Amino acid sequence: AQNAGVKVQKVVKAPFRSVITTSGHLIAAQGDESSAVASMSGIVRMAHPITEGMKVEKGETLFFISADNIQDGDPSRKARITYETAKGEYERAEKLLADKLVTQSDFNAIKEKYETARIAYEATASKGGKGGVAVTAPISGYIRKCNVSAGDYVNTGQFLADIAKNNRLYLQADLPLRHYKDMGEITSANFLTDYSEEVFSTDKLNGKVLSTGKTVSDASAFIPVTFEIDYSGDLIAGSFVKVNLLGRESHDVISLPVTAITEEQGVHFVYVQDDATCYHKQEVTLGMNDGNRIEILTGLHEGETVVT
Repeated sequence: AQNAGVKVQKVVKAPFRSVITTSGHLIAAQGDESSAVASMSGIVRMAHPITEGMKVEKGETLFFISADNIQDGDPSRKARITYETAKGEYERAEKLLADKLVTQSDFNAIKEKYETARIAYEATASKGGKGGVAVTAPISGYIRKCNVSAGDYVNTGQFLADIAKNNRLYLQADLPLRHYKDMGEITSANFLTDYSEEVFSTDKLNGKVLSTGKTVSDASAFIPVTFEIDYSGDLIAGSFVKVNLLGRESHDVISLPVTAITEEQGVHFVYVQDDATCYHKQEVTLGMNDGNRIEILTGLHEGETVVT
């Protein structure tokens, strides 16, 4: 047994929290996500290969947008021409106003036209170049999703890439309606992902209950319970998870690590140590499972030694 790495544990009654097992998903926290947006219409070119999960810095150039070969022409060049024309008219109007050769209302209209052209030009002038207008990362973080491919035509204001800081995440669990009366007792949760064997705990991730729903939609029979947690490098925003919501605490409960339980044809067993070299297989009845430990309802007694 020692050579095989068998570990044992003495059965001791201890506190155990009630568990509601359900599903949920991880969401990027509000204010923790931003998007790189097209500042003009045109054809997209990648500044460098962009993949999901890539780290980017604020101000880093991600895309270039060019309209050189499009019928309407390059908007940045058109904005420059419009600005220079409006600037010339504005400077002439200033001199005419000093000599009272133009009315104040006409001067105000020329000034408004100039300021509008200046704003439009400055929006692209600092980012323009031979390769087109540059689109930069608005925040430092990680590429969550790239929405375009090289050669795509985009319109002004179109989202090109989503960037997440990954400082905080939301865990939204779906509480079944039958457990509505227990909602006020839920203070934390354990959850498991499909891509990791680790059991994550909202307590260990500095989590807190952010909100609990009071209504359900027509298409759902669940109430959302949302936790805010720290980001862990092993978690992916947007992924679905299995959630064990933890409620009120009961005392003097026998529980074992999940790894102590074996199953054969729907019947569950543990291995009880009789002495240093002998073990016997013992059927047990299971209760609630919080992801780390399982409540044992029958089959074990306090003081017995069990293989974990």
